[in-house]
Amino acid sequence: MASFLDLFKVSFLWSLLSIGSNLGTLKGSSSGHVGVFPPTCNRIECPSFDVIHSGNGFEIRQYNSPVWMSTSPIDDISFVGATRTGFLQSMVNLLPFQTCRLFDYIQGKNEYQQQIEMTGPVITEVKPSDGPFCASSFVVSFFVPKENQANTPPAKGLHVQRWGQTHVAVRQFSGFVADEDVGKEAASLYNSIAGTIWSDAIDKSHAGENTTLYIVAQYNSPFEFENRVNEIWLTFDMNEDEI
Repeated sequence: MASFLDLFKVSFLWSLLSIGSNLGTLKGSSSGHVGVFPPTCNRIECPSFDVIHSGNGFEIRQYNSPVWMSTSPIDDISFVGATRTGFLQSMVNLLPFQTCRLFDYIQGKNEYQQQIEMTGPVITEVKPSDGPFCASSFVVSFFVPKENQANTPPAKGLHVQRWGQTHVAVRQFSGFVADEDVGKEAASLYNSIAGTIWSDAIDKSHAGENTTLYIVAQYNSPFEFENRVNEIWLTFDMNEDEI
């Protein structure tokens, strides 16, 4: 089992290195399907959730208090480049000290020197810029396995996000993620929930500086060319009596 997970770590590493260039022509054509269980989650741990509503091209999930290890915000004009930076490359040019990259973190380069099992998905929070040639802000996060959540190993340049119980509007799409996909898929998700109680809750939760914030979740190894599952997430707060 350990050797398989080590192989998956290397596979995901290669995926993030390659996805922006060589694999761009391998994007899938299917978008907006929902209810597909990511095959990766049969092999590695993923956060638990309950589906509370299925709509036309979207579903609403309730995530049960996931914990994430996250980078500091990364300014980049490319989603692919920022995700690669957050997972693989130290951000020595962005911060006044050497930071820990997420791949190094799970390999044991943390304050406990503890190796951590690979999980899915790796998520990238996106706060788009105001123009096509301006840098957007990205935060890349790794889902912390349940066995490490109570005492998550700290690391320089990374921080823990404890979400608590969180509602998420989700749109799924296939293929290898490219820069031109993310904004289009996020807009399609928002359009599909327009006029529903979910869009009202999302607008309220994303008011002010977080108006256009969304998340891209990536699950698959690069060696899986079929049945790839990626997701756009819009997180929001909602009370039980509002559902």
